[in-house]
Amino acid sequence: MAEKVTSLQVAQLAGVSQSAVSRVFTPGASVSKKTEEKVRKAATELGYRPNVLARAMVSGKSRIIGLVVAYLDNYFYPEALEKLSNELQEQGYHVLIFMASRTAGNIDDVMEEILDYQVDGVVLASVAMSSDIATRCQQAGVPVVLFNRSQDIDGITSVTSDNYAGGRKVAEFLVAAGHSRIAYIAGWQGASTQRDREAGFRASLRDAGRDLYAHEIGEFHTENARLAARRMFDVEPQKRPDSVFVANDHMALAVMDVIRFELGLRVPEDVSVVGYDDVPQAAWLAYNLTTIRQRANLMVAETVDALLDHIENPTAATARKVAIDGPLIVRTSARLPKGWTPQRMKT
Repeated sequence: MAEKVTSLQVAQLAGVSQSAVSRVFTPGASVSKKTEEKVRKAATELGYRPNVLARAMVSGKSRIIGLVVAYLDNYFYPEALEKLSNELQEQGYHVLIFMASRTAGNIDDVMEEILDYQVDGVVLASVAMSSDIATRCQQAGVPVVLFNRSQDIDGITSVTSDNYAGGRKVAEFLVAAGHSRIAYIAGWQGASTQRDREAGFRASLRDAGRDLYAHEIGEFHTENARLAARRMFDVEPQKRPDSVFVANDHMALAVMDVIRFELGLRVPEDVSVVGYDDVPQAAWLAYNLTTIRQRANLMVAETVDALLDHIENPTAATARKVAIDGPLIVRTSARLPKGWTPQRMKT
């Protein structure tokens, strides 16, 4: 086995100091273009790679961000997490992805493992954590930002869409379209996104003098959403909801499939369907789903900005609760209020 190439060997070949080699491979460090070219040429010739973990032990900074993901079957997450990873990499950070279930107990186990990697920060994507592990992270000086989830824990920053406002917009839209039997298919009950979307939806219905006609739970899971749709719509026509708000697009597409292809109903003539997220598949002509758009680009930018603020200004940075407004994207899966067109609110 060949011996490992050292930074001293690179320095000798490049004709520079060992500290100059270190600066070349340290993100953000000051080094002249000429020196960098010589060092990188020598490193390539020798096959040298810097020891990131060793450098972290010396500097106290690993330039690693732990990204915890609960599940990727929701169409919103692959694209959003790709944007998040790319943005962090552009800022000079490496991303380690950890998979976990949605429960706080499991996240605590994963967080214990993450802390062993000496990460500079953690992003939790749609997962919850206990107050105990939040305190441990704070004591270890490791900032945590929640992405697309919020929690009532002091000192923890969260970035979400304005789910409550989004739920209200859907109710206002369905009421304006003249629907009288308005239903809701919920996501996982432990998620703040689900809680806030339903709360806003119900509040707006009450403001309009309406009650929620029917309610089922799909758990943010495709098969559970199908089962919920069958329970809700496979009934006598006079008892069937005339519209349904589904807590996310991932479930809404499955609900539409059941309504149309299993039960033989028409969308939107028999049933209006509205989702939440505006995933790419929502715009497919097969669905053309009316939905609330989660502005993934803005959510990612806010998440990275908050995380880097906490990393670079650990004593001055304060926790923030960011809720980004999302527009109603009006397509053809739901009956339109009088005077509206599918293009009216497409922004």
